[in-house]
Amino acid sequence: MIRSMTLTLVLLASTAAADARVALQDSKTIEDGLVIVAIGDALRKNCDTITPRVFRAYGYARKLYNQARALGYSDDEIDAYLDSEADKARVRGKAGAYLAKQGVKKDDPASYCAAGQSEIERNTQIGVLLRTK
Repeated sequence: MIRSMTLTLVLLASTAAADARVALQDSKTIEDGLVIVAIGDALRKNCDTITPRVFRAYGYARKLYNQARALGYSDDEIDAYLDSEADKARVRGKAGAYLAKQGVKKDDPASYCAAGQSEIERNTQIGVLLRTK
């Protein structure tokens, strides 16, 4: 009887812990990290003089992935989140808002270059993922 109650309590506790985990889009670390990656991606795509630091970018992405795993998410759940068009749109929207605050204009490559160069010079997390050609 005690053994069965103990097993029931353990199962209830593990179920409650799984239910209590933070949604990936609600994890500030994960969400902010993805926004940083999206900003860097927009800068490098729209400025011919900026290129990614591939190994650093890969390492940063891997770190985010591992943090999501530490929150209790499976590889399939993480991949589904990363592939979600709604989540991609939300992250791109946040990245676009940040870039607009930095003076970036969509049809002005020079504004992307200026913002990217500023990030690199200030050694921000975005700048660490980029370099000038």
